[in-house]
Order: sequence, then C-alpha cells, then structure tokens
Amino acid sequence: MHLLFATSIVPDGVLASGYEIANGAIIAALRRAGVRVTVIGFTWPGKAAADPGNTVVLGAIDVRTESASPLQKLAWLGKALLSGLTFASAKLRAVSDRDVRATIERAGPFDGYVLNSVQFAGAFEKLFEDRPSIFIAHNVEHLSARENAAAAGGIFQRLLFRREARLLKLVEERLCQRARFVFTLAEEDRAALGIASHDRSAVLPLVTGASAPIRGGQRPIDCDAALIGTWTWQPNRIGLDWFLGKVVPHLRPGFRIRIAGHMPSGVTSTHPGVEFVGRVRDARDFVCGAAVIPLISTAGSGVQLKTIETFELGLPSVATSRSLRGIDHRPANCVVTDDPAAFARALEAAAADAHDVDGGAFHRRQVKALDAAVRAGLEKLGSVRQEVFA
Repeated sequence: MHLLFATSIVPDGVLASGYEIANGAIIAALRRAGVRVTVIGFTWPGKAAADPGNTVVLGAIDVRTESASPLQKLAWLGKALLSGLTFASAKLRAVSDRDVRATIERAGPFDGYVLNSVQFAGAFEKLFEDRPSIFIAHNVEHLSARENAAAAGGIFQRLLFRREARLLKLVEERLCQRARFVFTLAEEDRAALGIASHDRSAVLPLVTGASAPIRGGQRPIDCDAALIGTWTWQPNRIGLDWFLGKVVPHLRPGFRIRIAGHMPSGVTSTHPGVEFVGRVRDARDFVCGAAVIPLISTAGSGVQLKTIETFELGLPSVATSRSLRGIDHRPANCVVTDDPAAFARALEAAAADAHDVDGGAFHRRQVKALDAAVRAGLEKLGSVRQEVFA
C-alpha cells in the first residue's frame, strides 16, 4: 500500500517540537506496518527534507505567527477573511490548488491519503476527496481555539479565536466524516470529535524515538525543577501562566526552577528561584539536570509529548491531570494533582528525594500499542480501497 502523508511542514530531521516528534513516530509506525509513505508539504526556509527520496516539497514557508512582521500578519488575516479559511490554513495558501494537484499526481500512483492534522487538509480540502483517507487529529482544534478565546487579553484576539473555533469545528466534522478512519492522540478526543466508535477511530500512543532513551550512570542535578517548551503556543502559555501565578508562590524561596524556550513578552516571576534561560543546546540534557519535572498542561487537547519524554527518561514528575491525556500508564514516580498548593508540596518532596525509574518498559508498551492501532486503521483503509478499486 502506498499512502500520501499530507502535512503542513515535512520532516527535516530536527525534532524541535512535539508536533514534529509525533509526526516522526506516526510515519515510522506506518512504515513498520509495511506501508510505502510519501510525504507532501512545505519546508521551513533554509531547511531540506530529511528523506528527499520519499518527500515531495511544495516550497519553503515560515508560518510562525510570533516571528512574522505586522504586515505579514495583516496579509494572513486578510487572506483568511476573504477566503473563509481559518487563519492557520490561510497561511498555507502560498501555492494554488492547481500546483498542489500537479504535485500530488507526480507523487502517484498511490492508494489513499493520510491527512495529518487540520491545517494543511483544511487549506486544500477539496483536493483530497478523490481517494480514501485517514485523518490524524493531533488535537481537537476547535476546543483549543475556544480555550484560547477565553484566555485572550484583548477583544480583537478574542474575536479572532472565536472565529477560528467556529470554522475549525466545521472543518473537523467534514474531515472526520469523509475519513475511513480517524486517529487521535488522546482517548478524550475521540468523543469530542464524535468518532468514539472503534470502527471509526483509535488512539495512537506515541514515543519520542525508535528506541527508549539510554542514560548512563547517576545523573548530575543542577536545579530542583526544569521546564522547556514552545511558550508562544497559546495552550502552553496558559499552563505556564497557571504554574507561575498559582504554583510558584507556594514554593520555598530557595527552590530553583529553570525555564527554557522562547518566552513571549509579559511572562515574569517574582520568585527568587525562577530563572528564564532561553534557548538551550540540548533539551534532553537540560531536563535531565533537574530533580523533578513539572508537567503543567491546563489547556488544549491531544497528547503532551513532554509527558511522554519524561516517562521514557524515567524522571520524577508532578503532573496535572490534563498533562496525562492520551497516556494509559503512569510511572510510580509521577504524582498527579490539579491543586496548586499540593502541586508545590509534591515538587518539593520529589526534589528532596529524586527517584528515577526505568523508562524502557514505558517505551516498549507505547510502541506495541502504537503499532496495533496503526494496523487497525490500515485494515479499515484497505477494505474501502478494495471496494473502490475492485
């Protein structure tokens, strides 16, 4: 079976975000199942596809809102309003339907599509109706947009997020209805998308790499807690604001917290132990230098890749219940609480007696369940392919 994996940004070999880690895990699982996978999408400017022999590139594009100029943001907004597309999908309309169709034809022959998340599929929706498809819902995007609207500080941003939520709900409904099978990354998302039947959907348990991370010897501890993330992404920002505003005030003054990643304006803390360190050379080394990892998601849907990596590394953690969505097995050294004061107490207790566990068992469990779910979806796609092309 040959499938065209349609995605916004094609893999370039640098797993810089949870989205890219998830894509790598899913593509690898499809190939383990015997599928020939060709990826279609854009590259980041100055980046090349990691697997050019199995990738067709539509061009280079930078869709990051936080680094765009005011003029570029205005152009994207105008394109979204005129086209009736979401803001995220309008950013991808850098090429025409005709160009995308020609590129698709050059990639063939193939048996069906894997529509990877709603942004690219929503930008070129009509082009993917001629063959059976699998839809991968990384998140329930319309619910995330609603949460972003509720957390927005200004009326214009609030109205924009409300528009996104309304349009995203319609696009997600259409993609789910047309898909032969839907993959989500969290169990709760199946019900939220209205596809909870096992004949219609399955959860993809994810991993961060082909094998479990290997750590040698006892790790040096240079801070009590460490966080790293794309804090400009609104669901992450909501969790960070909760942590800094609700949890950190309960921590003793000497508790040392390092926060890595690009920090949007307005994020501060008066706690003497909080340090914003910006970009770090190696994210894994950075988190392994902490006694305990706070897993602080309070918004969004889908799965938290930071949680999966923490469990694969066997690191102690304190997690909100929202941080565990999409994960069936919780290690013994993970404490779960949504109460800010209890969260702070658990962090101090874990940092005082850091206890790592073997993350290999968690990784093996995830890979086994991931491969089983992928096979189930491919069986559904294969049956409809036989009906259509018999």
